[in-house]
Amino acid sequence: MSGMVMDTGGDSASMDSELTASGFNLSNSTDAMEFLEQLLDDGELQPVNINMSQIFWYGIVIVIGLAAFANAVQSVVLRSRLRTAAAKRPLRDPNNIFFRGVTATVALLREVTYPQFYSSRSDVWFRTPPVGIILFLLVYLGFVLGLEFVNHSTTGAQYYEALGLRAGWLAIAQLPLLILLASKNNLIGLLVGSSYERLNVFHRWSGRMIWLMATLHWAYQQYGWTVYGVADLEISSDSCYPTGIAAWTIVTWMNVSSIAPLRHWKYEFFVIQHILTWIGFLIAIMYHLPVMYARIYVWIPLGLYAFDRIARTLGLLYYNSRLGRATITALPGGVSKIQVRSSRLSSWKAGQHVFLSLPRFGLFQSHPATILSTPRSHDGELVFLLKAHRGFTSRCHKFATISTTSLIPSKKNESRSDFTSNPSVESAEPRVLQHIAIMSSPYGNAHSDFAAFSSTVLIAGSTGITFTIPLLLEIAERSKTSILPLDSLMFIWIVKSSTWTSWVSTELSTAVADLRAAGITCDIRIFVTCDDALTDTNKTELAPSPMFNQSAISTLPEKGHSKKHAACRCAPTSCQICLCTVNKSSIDDGTRKVTHCHPRPSSSSTNVMESVAAVCTGRPAIGNIIWDVLDAARGETGIAVCGPHALNVTVRQAVARVSDSRGIGKGTGAEGCYLHVEGFGW
Repeated sequence: MSGMVMDTGGDSASMDSELTASGFNLSNSTDAMEFLEQLLDDGELQPVNINMSQIFWYGIVIVIGLAAFANAVQSVVLRSRLRTAAAKRPLRDPNNIFFRGVTATVALLREVTYPQFYSSRSDVWFRTPPVGIILFLLVYLGFVLGLEFVNHSTTGAQYYEALGLRAGWLAIAQLPLLILLASKNNLIGLLVGSSYERLNVFHRWSGRMIWLMATLHWAYQQYGWTVYGVADLEISSDSCYPTGIAAWTIVTWMNVSSIAPLRHWKYEFFVIQHILTWIGFLIAIMYHLPVMYARIYVWIPLGLYAFDRIARTLGLLYYNSRLGRATITALPGGVSKIQVRSSRLSSWKAGQHVFLSLPRFGLFQSHPATILSTPRSHDGELVFLLKAHRGFTSRCHKFATISTTSLIPSKKNESRSDFTSNPSVESAEPRVLQHIAIMSSPYGNAHSDFAAFSSTVLIAGSTGITFTIPLLLEIAERSKTSILPLDSLMFIWIVKSSTWTSWVSTELSTAVADLRAAGITCDIRIFVTCDDALTDTNKTELAPSPMFNQSAISTLPEKGHSKKHAACRCAPTSCQICLCTVNKSSIDDGTRKVTHCHPRPSSSSTNVMESVAAVCTGRPAIGNIIWDVLDAARGETGIAVCGPHALNVTVRQAVARVSDSRGIGKGTGAEGCYLHVEGFGW
C-alpha cells in the first residue's frame, strides 16, 4: 500500500496532460519503474487532497458550533426560568409565531431522534443506537464519502491512484477527531454539553470511518497498480507499502476488538491492549507518511492525547494527595455500599461519577461509580452502590458480606475478635474496617437542570438509582433555600425485590419531606417485579387494585413469572398492598374481572417506605404515566432515566410516542418534553 507520497521534485513527469501507459514498455523493468514513479507522483493531486481534508474540518467545526449554540440557548432558557421563579413572577412562555415555531421544531426533532430499537437476541452482540445517532452517523458517512468523490476530475492511469490518495488524506484527517471524542477531559463535550461517555459512540464510529477510508485508500491503489501490472514492483520497491499494511492491520484489529462482546468480556484487558495498539498504529503511520505536512494530523492527536493524560494524572495526584478512607457494607440484592471520606474531593455535581479504586480488592483496577450522595448530604461523604458481577465488584461484595455478618453480635461473641484492635480482647463495639480509596476527578453531569422544569420525572431501574437519587437530593436541597419553577416531581424506581428499597430509604424520606415542605408535589412509586413475598402464589392471579390508577401499571408478565400480573397498593396514602384474585376465564378473553380483593399486611421490608412511596408489584406503564404528567404540567417536562438497556429503550419509545400523540411537534401548543437517558456502561 503506497503512502501519500508528495514528491514535488523536478524529476517527475509533467502532469499537465493525463498519464497513460502508451510509450512505456511495462515488460521492461526500467520502463515499468519510470511509469510507477509517475503513477505515484501526486504533485498536482496534493492541493486538492489538502483542501478536502480542510473542508472536512470546516464541516466538523460547523456541526460543533451549531451544537454549542443549541446548548447555550437551552442553558439560557433554563436559567431564565429559575430567575423568574426566584423573582416570584409567573412563568409564561412567549406566545408568538416565532417561539411556537421553534418549540414545534425542537419537539419534532425530539420525536424523530429519541426512539431506539431493541432486540433481546441481538443485544449481546450489537445495540442499535437511537434514531438520532443513526441519522447523524449517516450524514457523517455521506459527508466523508462526498468529499471522497466530489470534483474528482483525474483521468488516465492516475484515476484510481487519485481516489486512493484522497481516501488516505480523509482517513488521517479524522485522527484528531478520534482523540477529541475519546478524551475524558473532553473539549467537544464542554462546548456541546455532553459528557465523554455519551460521545464514546461517536469515537467508535469515527474509528470505523477511518478504517473504511484506509481500506479504500489501499483498495483503489492496489487495483490501479494491478491494472497496469506494476503491483508486484510497488510491493517490492516501496517502503510505504509494508508500513501501510501494518497500519491498516492494526486499525482493523482496533475496530474488531471494540465490538461490544469483546469490549465487555475483559474490559481492563481491552483498555490496555487498545492503548498499546494505538501507539503501534501511530508508529506505523508515521513511517507511512514521509512528508511533514501530512504528519500534522498525527502530531495534533498526539498532543491532544498527552493533554488529556496529563490533566487526568494531575487530577489523580491532587484528589489523592490525601488518600480517602472507605467502608463497605453489604446490602440486599448483591449490592455493596461504599462510603468514602475524602478531604480533597469535596465538590461534585449530581449525576457525576468517578473512577474508584480500592487497592485491597484490585491493584491497578478502577471502576466507574456514580456518586449517590451530594456534597451537602451524608455528612460530606461520597457514597456508592456497586452491584456485584465479577472481579472487583464481586470481591468487594464478598468481603462486605463476611464483614457485615461478623459484625452482628453473637451469643458467644466468637466472631468479633477479627474486627477489634486487639484480637485477644473482646470489645463491646466492633471496629469497622477502613480501606484506602483512590479516586479520579468527577466526570459526567451532561444533562439539563431538572429543577428548571415545570414537572420532572425521574425513572430508575435497579442500581440506576445512583443517578436519580442525587438529582432528587439536589433538587430537595435547593428547594429549601430557593423558589423553584418546579411544581411536581414523580420518582419511579423499578426493583426485583422489596428488600432493595433499604438501599436509599433514608435518602428518599429526607428528600420527600423537604420537597413537600417547599410546596412541590412529590409522587414516589416503587415497582417490584420479582418478589414472591408480594405475590399471592396460592391464588389464581394478581391484578391491580380497583382503587389505584390502573393506567400506571403494566400487565406485561415478568420473565419467569408469566402468571403474575400487577398488584398494587390500594391508594397512594394507604399502608397496605392489595391482593386481587382474578377470574382465570376473564384473563383469556381480556376482561380481567376481579372476583375478590383484600388488603395484605405489609412486610417488614416495605414498612420503611410506607410514609413516602406507593409500592406496586409489576412493571410501570411508562407511556401512561408520562401522559398523565404532561396533562397536569404547566410548562415543559423534564424526564431522566437510568437503568438497564431495555428500560431506557422503553422510556425513549414512550416519550416519542406520547409527544407525537399529543401533537407537540405539530404546533398545537402542547407542552414539550425533554428526555435524558443515562445507561449502564458505554
